[in-house]
Amino acid sequence: MESRSLRYFVAVAEELNFARAAERLGISPPPLSRAIRRLEAELGVTLFERTTHRVARTPAGDVLLAEARVALDALEAAGRRARRAAEGPKLVLAVKADGDAGLLEPILARYASEPDAVPVAVRLCGWQEQPRLLRAGEADVALVHAPFDGTGLDTETLAAEPRVAVLAADHPLAARDRLELADLGLDAGSVERHIDEARRGHDDLAQVLTAVSLGKVVTLLPASVTARYPRPGVVYRPVPEAPPVVLALAWPERSRSTATAALVRVAAEVAEAARNGA
Repeated sequence: MESRSLRYFVAVAEELNFARAAERLGISPPPLSRAIRRLEAELGVTLFERTTHRVARTPAGDVLLAEARVALDALEAAGRRARRAAEGPKLVLAVKADGDAGLLEPILARYASEPDAVPVAVRLCGWQEQPRLLRAGEADVALVHAPFDGTGLDTETLAAEPRVAVLAADHPLAARDRLELADLGLDAGSVERHIDEARRGHDDLAQVLTAVSLGKVVTLLPASVTARYPRPGVVYRPVPEAPPVVLALAWPERSRSTATAALVRVAAEVAEAARNGA
């Protein structure tokens, strides 16, 4: 199977219309139709059910679409990594600006002392953007909060810290010393969805805290933000029953980079030292 055949197939599978797919690919419909038939003959399966009025994927087409997307993404990622390698040894570490639990600086400092360390470029990114950057070959390793899409990635858990409720100072619940999930209208199964909704439309923690101070949202954040981000008009209250927030290090599962392996080892050691209060 050639990559061009897969690209043609994905275009048709997504558009479910040969004319639109051909326009998207910049070719005419007849050669596209012939290419799809050759692919079906090569695989020995029918990928599309065609009528005069519609095109629909078969079960085999559904499976190939999922696999083809992964394969094409992997090819593009390999090209990006090759181009980056030509620029010289360097690691790109993706992290959300407020999502390192205070571990980023000690990890970088410790790694820099390694005898075979290479330069590390920190790429700041959006909420839960890190897995995409890793799979696309735009980053080598990432600090990311669970849950996340770990398809094609290896991971190392670094920290699990409690969550605190974040409320406006004049919120009725702010008078309490501690809260329960029920006070927030939540249960353990709805926490992550609630946090995602509170984050929507807010690019960074500063924006989230501003929204909280204005009484627009109430959310849950890692307890480490309490000391790191004091803010007038905002209070933090423990919620002992809330599930902890898990910080992990992630990297492509097929990585053979010794520099990445060294950074993973150092990060695990720094996180363990932090847990032990060292």
